[in-house]
Amino acid sequence: MAVKLRIPKKDRLTRFFVHPVGRTVLALFVLLVTGSLLTFTYYTAKYSRLIDAKLRSGTFQNTAMIFAAPQVVSVGDLMSAKEVIEQLRRSGYTESRSNLLGWYHERQDAVEIFPGPDSYFDQEGGVVYFAGGSVSRLVSTRDNTERTQYLLEPELLTNLFDKNREKRRLVKFADLPKVMVQAVVSAEDKRFFQHSGFDPFRVIKSAYVDLRERRIAEGASTLSMQLAGMVWLNRSERTWRRKAAEVLITLQIEQKLTKEQIFEYYANQIDLGRRGSFAIRGFGEGAQAYFGKDVRDLTVAEAATLAGLIHSPSYTNPIRRPERARARRNVVLALMRENGYITKQQEVEAAVLPLTVAKTGAESADAPYFVDVVNDELQDEFQNHDFQSRSYRVYTTLDMDLQRDASEAVRIGMKEVDDQIRQQRRFRKQKPPEAQLALVAMDPQTGEVKALVGGRNYGVSQLNHILAKRQPGSSFKPFVYAAALSTALDENRSPITSLTTLVDEPTTFMFDGNPYTPANFKDEYHGTVTLRQAIARSMNIPTVKLAEMIGYDKVVALARSAGMNLNIQPTPAVALGAYEVTPIEIAGAYTVLANQGIYAKPNCVKLIRDDKGNIVHSYTPLHRQVLDPRVAYLMVDLLQEVVRSGTAAGVRARGFTLPAGGKTGTSHDGWFAGFTSRLICIVWVGFDDNQELNLEGSRSALPIWTEFMKRAHKHRQYRNVSEFEPPDGIAIARVDPATGALAATGCPGAQLQAFIAGTQPLEVCRLHGGILASNTQVTDWESDAQGAGAMVAGTDGSKSGAGRAGRARNEREADNSAQPAAKDTQPAPKKGWFRRFLNVFK
Repeated sequence: MAVKLRIPKKDRLTRFFVHPVGRTVLALFVLLVTGSLLTFTYYTAKYSRLIDAKLRSGTFQNTAMIFAAPQVVSVGDLMSAKEVIEQLRRSGYTESRSNLLGWYHERQDAVEIFPGPDSYFDQEGGVVYFAGGSVSRLVSTRDNTERTQYLLEPELLTNLFDKNREKRRLVKFADLPKVMVQAVVSAEDKRFFQHSGFDPFRVIKSAYVDLRERRIAEGASTLSMQLAGMVWLNRSERTWRRKAAEVLITLQIEQKLTKEQIFEYYANQIDLGRRGSFAIRGFGEGAQAYFGKDVRDLTVAEAATLAGLIHSPSYTNPIRRPERARARRNVVLALMRENGYITKQQEVEAAVLPLTVAKTGAESADAPYFVDVVNDELQDEFQNHDFQSRSYRVYTTLDMDLQRDASEAVRIGMKEVDDQIRQQRRFRKQKPPEAQLALVAMDPQTGEVKALVGGRNYGVSQLNHILAKRQPGSSFKPFVYAAALSTALDENRSPITSLTTLVDEPTTFMFDGNPYTPANFKDEYHGTVTLRQAIARSMNIPTVKLAEMIGYDKVVALARSAGMNLNIQPTPAVALGAYEVTPIEIAGAYTVLANQGIYAKPNCVKLIRDDKGNIVHSYTPLHRQVLDPRVAYLMVDLLQEVVRSGTAAGVRARGFTLPAGGKTGTSHDGWFAGFTSRLICIVWVGFDDNQELNLEGSRSALPIWTEFMKRAHKHRQYRNVSEFEPPDGIAIARVDPATGALAATGCPGAQLQAFIAGTQPLEVCRLHGGILASNTQVTDWESDAQGAGAMVAGTDGSKSGAGRAGRARNEREADNSAQPAAKDTQPAPKKGWFRRFLNVFK
């Protein structure tokens, strides 16, 4: 029997590795290990450099930050310390003195404000004192002197200038409340402060759950791994190579950063869904966007809500899916209780609370269409500056109070428009399309855009209707009348005044051998009318006749000088607003009327600083004289008549009583363009496919305009609306509307009207008994005529003339409120009791 010899293991291994096959296996193993080590070393070094470069340049993308205009606080303003602090917090101020933007300190009777090196202002700090619910004193902290006003830091609109439209409000780890940190680690990584980047217990549990469910049911990523993926890797990629890179980066950041630093970066980078048109990044912006408060003031329930958004921000968005957000919040509260951060009682109390989302974070405050206009302006005018990779600070003209007013006016007004459209016969058997709108409000002196709404819902449509070309209709007519009234400056031709008469009747106009036959609204005609009556009632035929009389080219020249579409052509149709313009062009053009003939180009960007604080751009208003100031005042006078007794009388009926002028417009769409001495506002309403709106401007755009202006002029800086003062060379005369002569004491319905000095009527009315009057009465008429002629602003080189003209204008308001309307607008009632009845409503 043969005996087997047992070869020792050591000898067998030796014989194997001596064998050629063994030597090959050994060589391959050595190569594999060496290659792995080299690969690991290469990628470790690569990601180490990548991490170091990112940390040196800033973890978050350096892009331009876009701010609204600063808010002015003045002595006497009705506001509390709480309101000032809320505004400071929205602007990024905190109570921490290390905050680069600025910090504040609340006292019993005051708020101390200290701008930081990153502040908008090169100004001293201030102390705002309060008493009786208003600002009682303003004191400079630099020299302890009294001030009459103080500028609060502008509010951030967006800090990213790209298609992602992300908003972020950076916070330090020390600024985060404990409940916020506890909620996050409970929901995402409860052993974050104990492990070294990887949680072995979580990995084992995740693998077990995935095997049991036979799918990827639970993740094992720690906060460090999530941060590595968010900051240094492509978030959309899902491959093993990305996972390997995530592991290597996690190892690196755990070595280079403390746990507090990792959590701070995570807290500023995490995706928390969308509010309005913006993506919300980080807990600082999340607290402001969803709850309207500083992150340090979050309650347990609010912190749990934000932590709950991390897992699936779109699925649990508290704006669109509040029930899901509330359910996820309660899951996080239960985890916080399990981890010992809150008691059972605290969990129960927080879980029963309703999910309340702040209104201040809505899209209206984000002003997405305005941001797009700023974006375009920066790209067009500052092409040599890289706003996407450097931390420029772009300070705009947007007034946040007016922007919120505009959004609310649009919401209310478009509901009224929708109701009227649904009642139209053409839509009784089908769902009507949704009407769109545009609203822009501007400072008439500077051209600064104060509020802008370019559509109903930015999330649904990013088409900015402020920049869309549409026919302005009758809102263009003031430029026809302005060109006509300018003839009074030409000594070689007979002047056209507000008393010039035209025949309103069906008319065919010939131009270049082609007929043009416009019609009045509802085919109503009024016979012989004055310019004042024609513009007040927006009559088409007299307007085209007027343009023909002076030359269509003069109308076009004026429109182009006022910043409107250069493609406007000198044809009869130009008089009726047939050539397309944009709402913002109309807004700019109306500055000519509201600003004494001076055009102020619309602008949105006021100041730009680079990442070192240097001023790159400071806007100087672009002005040019387009109209003679006297002609501009005559147009203001006529447009006030439109609001007083014409197609825009609905402004008064809806409760807006401040001195204002305006003009309705109806083409395919509805328009209203109007102004006070403080604000110009243009509103357009129409369909995107340019089909007929079938609503006049007085029923579509005017209600939105009125709602906005009523709200806007309640704010202190717009509240002080003055009368439009006449410039030098304006004569105010009392005129008999029936004859166009100077009114005698017996003329019914006499009106005060404005003229360029020397073009006012000189003869006294003889229709109402003037030629049969006694000598005493003739003397009275002569005195009356002389008085009217004496009311010429500035003709004697003094200011007394303007004062008399202003008083005369006030008398005209009183006269018009007591007299019946002109015959072409409203027949005078014959019965005395009926007249008194109607006067109640006037």
